[in-house]
Amino acid sequence: MALDKKYFFTLKSIEYYNRFRSPEAEARLLEYRGDGTIVVEFKGSFCHTCGIRDWVEDLAYVMKSLGGDAVLEEYIEPEGEEDYKRVGVFKVTRTPEGDPGEW
Repeated sequence: MALDKKYFFTLKSIEYYNRFRSPEAEARLLEYRGDGTIVVEFKGSFCHTCGIRDWVEDLAYVMKSLGGDAVLEEYIEPEGEEDYKRVGVFKVTRTPEGDPGEW
């Protein structure tokens, strides 16, 4: 079975995101679609003066810093939820060059 590079890259990017942003924000993959669309939940205390949306958008910047690319397509503030949870729907458009084991 072939490795899905976008899925693997998503997991690596979330791991990297959490390493540097937790506990203020922690990302968790909720859904992966074969076309590279990912649904990610963000929970944490966030830094409200920075803007909560920025914490979600940061995942796309992490992916760029790792040599890939993603676009935030939808930003969701779940109804009835506290201020400590957001959901981002991203489209992974590019993965880093080379073997995923080298990322």
